[in-house]
Amino acid sequence: MSEEKRVAVVTGSGRGIGKGIAERLAKDGYSLVIADFDAKTAAETAEELKSKGFDAVSAVGDVSDPEAHKTFVKTAVDNFGRLDTYVNNAGIAQIKLLQDETPEDMQKIFGINVFGDLYGIQAATAQFKKQDDGDKIRKIINASSIAGHIAFDLLGAYSATKFAVRGLTQAAAKELGKKHITVNAYCPGIVGTSMWSLIDEEMVKQLGGTKGEYLKKYSESITLGRVETPEDVANYVSYLGSHDSDYMTGQAVQIDGGIQFI
Repeated sequence: MSEEKRVAVVTGSGRGIGKGIAERLAKDGYSLVIADFDAKTAAETAEELKSKGFDAVSAVGDVSDPEAHKTFVKTAVDNFGRLDTYVNNAGIAQIKLLQDETPEDMQKIFGINVFGDLYGIQAATAQFKKQDDGDKIRKIINASSIAGHIAFDLLGAYSATKFAVRGLTQAAAKELGKKHITVNAYCPGIVGTSMWSLIDEEMVKQLGGTKGEYLKKYSESITLGRVETPEDVANYVSYLGSHDSDYMTGQAVQIDGGIQFI
């Protein structure tokens, strides 16, 4: 655990990958804002961390609303005095043929997965500029995906959003580097969370078959031979949130157990 006290906001951290990231950053010495759309899971995760001796508070908001991100940042500053790292983790998946996508579908998934990250970048950057941090590096970390490197059928809209996140990450890194702010992304593969359970169920509806069939099928492509855990993702985000990655920016690294090699 680091002796330096740092503060992070993690969106979508009430459960799943986000919760795993929050738990790991807490162990790394961070004070945490557990930001989530679901007030119950956000509060439960914050209380769980506090029961283990970590500093954590919850905040509720919809990441597709820029005001929510301002609330998350304010919660960090009001409770812990500052902000050091902002993790744009919240996201949704969608299983549909491109031909069947509606304007409402596209607005929803881009609103959360892309606009949500943009608004997080904006809110975090505004706070970083207010702080007198000198040349200390501050961090913005975005959630992309292996689907942001190679698109998947039936996940066309999702893939498009994750490609967009990579573009935002690169552009933000170039714009913010001279302000001592790094911007990187993590790209998980097949993670054993409720999101992949939903993907599996929706693929059954689209293609037929039985529950669990598609998770099993896609998992067979993992070189390391097992489904990814939230902790696997969190271990890499821990690196991105540490000073060890201070000279790294604009990158979107695949953490997938060896599904894609590009």
